[in-house]
Amino acid sequence: MDLTARISSGRGGFVLFAITPPRRSTPADRLSGIAQATIERLSHLDLDGLVLYDIDDESSRNPVERPFPFSPTVDPSDYRTDHLQSWQTPVIVYRAVGKYQREHLQTWIAEQDPTRTLTVMVGAASSDTSAAVSLTDAQVMRAEGNPDLLLGGVAIPERHSRRENEHLRLIAKQEAGCRFFVTQVVYDLNAAKNLVSDYRYECEARGLTPVPIVFTFSVCGSMKTLEFLRWLGVDVPRWIENDLQHSANPLAASLEQAVATAVELIDYCRRLGVPLGLNIESVSIRREEIEASVELAARLAAHLRT
Repeated sequence: MDLTARISSGRGGFVLFAITPPRRSTPADRLSGIAQATIERLSHLDLDGLVLYDIDDESSRNPVERPFPFSPTVDPSDYRTDHLQSWQTPVIVYRAVGKYQREHLQTWIAEQDPTRTLTVMVGAASSDTSAAVSLTDAQVMRAEGNPDLLLGGVAIPERHSRRENEHLRLIAKQEAGCRFFVTQVVYDLNAAKNLVSDYRYECEARGLTPVPIVFTFSVCGSMKTLEFLRWLGVDVPRWIENDLQHSANPLAASLEQAVATAVELIDYCRRLGVPLGLNIESVSIRREEIEASVELAARLAAHLRT
C-alpha cells in the first residue's frame, strides 16, 4: 500500500525523508546534479515518500536575529518537476501559502496529480503578517479545485505546551480537510505525548477518528544548529542541550537521542491507537550531518516496520 493509499485509509506506519530545495542562487546547471545525488543517497532506504519544504522568511515571528541568514530557495514544486522526475514514491510538497498570489496557488492546486502529490499548507509565520492568501483561503481552494489532493497540516507540540489547545487546532484543521499532520522537529518527548493524548481523547469525545500524525526527527551536529532550532520555536530540554554540549561527538549523541525519542513515541501511539508516521529531516549542507540523517532514517524505518 503506497503513501497516498495509507493516508486515505487513515493508516500510519510510513517513513518519509524531508529536504529543502537548493538555494535560488545555485547555478541552474548544478540543480540536476544535486537532485541526482539526493536520489542516489536515499535509494537504498525503505521510504514511502519524499517531503519538499517551502522555506519562508520567518523574521516576523521572531524579532531575535536569525542565527543563519535567510536565503530563498528554488520553488519546491518546480524543483520536483524539473529535477526529481525519477523519484519513485509520492512527494509531499509544502506550500507556504502567504507567499503566493491567489491565481498562482489555484492553478498549482488544479494541476497536481493526487496519486503522486500530497501537500502540506502552512499559514503566515505571524498573525501580524498581511498575505494575499490565508491558510483558510488555501484550504477552500484545495477543496474546490482538487478535492482528491491529500491535504496535511502542521502540528506544533511546543505550542501545545504553552497554550494547551493545539489538539483543538488539529481538529479544526481536520474538519477543514486535513488528512494528516506533520510536526516540527521533536526534541521534547513529553510535549509530543501530551499532544497525542489530548488529540486522541478529544477525537473520541467528538466521535472522530484520529488521522496520522507524522513526527519529524533530525540530527544536530553543533550548538549553532541547536540555537537555530530554538529560534524556529523548537523546545530543546536542558538535559539534551547539556548532553550535546558536553559530548565528544554531538552528532552521534543527537542521533541516539532521536532514535530513543522516536521509539518511545512509536510505542506510545500504538498503545493509544493513534496512527503515526516518521519524517526524517535533512536540511544541512554538511556531509556528516546528511549522512547521519540517512542513518537515522534507516534505523527508524527498521524499528517502525517490526
